[in-house]
Amino acid sequence: MRLEFAPYLLHFKEPGGTSRGVMTEKPTFLIKVYEEDNPEHYGIGEAAVFPGLSPEADGNYVWKLTELMANVAIGKSTDLSRHSSIQFGLEQALLDYSCGCRGVYFPSPFTVGDTSIEINGLVWMGDFDRMIERIRQKLEEGFRCIKLKIGAIDWRREVEMIEYVRRIFDPESLVIRVDANGGFTFEEALPKLERLADLGVHSIEQPLKSGNMEQMACLCRKSPLPIALDEELIGKYTTAEREKMLDVIRPHYIILKPALCGGFSGGEEWIALAGQRGIGWWVTSALESNVGLNAIAQWTSYLGAKGAQGLGTGGVFTDNFTTPVRLEGDRLRFDVSSPFDYGQFSDLKWHS
Repeated sequence: MRLEFAPYLLHFKEPGGTSRGVMTEKPTFLIKVYEEDNPEHYGIGEAAVFPGLSPEADGNYVWKLTELMANVAIGKSTDLSRHSSIQFGLEQALLDYSCGCRGVYFPSPFTVGDTSIEINGLVWMGDFDRMIERIRQKLEEGFRCIKLKIGAIDWRREVEMIEYVRRIFDPESLVIRVDANGGFTFEEALPKLERLADLGVHSIEQPLKSGNMEQMACLCRKSPLPIALDEELIGKYTTAEREKMLDVIRPHYIILKPALCGGFSGGEEWIALAGQRGIGWWVTSALESNVGLNAIAQWTSYLGAKGAQGLGTGGVFTDNFTTPVRLEGDRLRFDVSSPFDYGQFSDLKWHS
């Protein structure tokens, strides 16, 4: 078997704002695997590296991909335990290849068009008026669960924004999740969580920066609002590290991003460990292109995930790829009438 990889740069239609800053572009890498005597028949995957968030996003990333490429050629295994996004991309490519190179990774009722996946409507950070406009748009599109990025504008204005939504929709008719991306300090967090709970918010993602396990554990014990961990899962490479984090913090939920938590295999271990402790979970994408999103959507359906998932739609980028996954209202569906087009990857600069 052979492996090749190609870099690709995604560009945002509008700058994407979080408490960590504003993004205008997002690099990624495509991976393909094939047999040497038939290079046109290949499985495709995405190594969705996330600079500033992925620990492996450094000057050695391309060298690790090159090592993987060389090892695949000689049938040698590669340690990807600390390269979550590459593990994610390789798993996709191998799954696609094993399923016949047709953009299907996890055959299920979803991939034959019989089921769909409910997703939340993500509202990026911006000034107050822009965020209100984005919220209105999501509500008009029919979303019954919205996720608000908070922590960048004035707290009082963020509360005012949620109050505005609650005047229109009560908690029974619209679920509101918020994501602070570690933007709160420990001292201010509890009063803010109490206010959010008063407004009928469903949960908050990562209120504190990751790496403060004792503070996060204390907050989880005292918070009237369920806390979901996101960035806290990143960099936990071993089963022991994952068990320790869950046992110390005891979150209400964990959020699974395969590109950041060990690929599909790592994600499934997180789910098993969380289930043993009565901790809930849902799946979220991490600004992958439509290639990675297609695979994540299929995995999510295969897992039988319940409730609204945090999957993107690929619509935030100007130069995305095309896959059979489509957004209809607040649901992702697999369009069986649109075969996966491998020709769209032919002009990429493949390293071989």
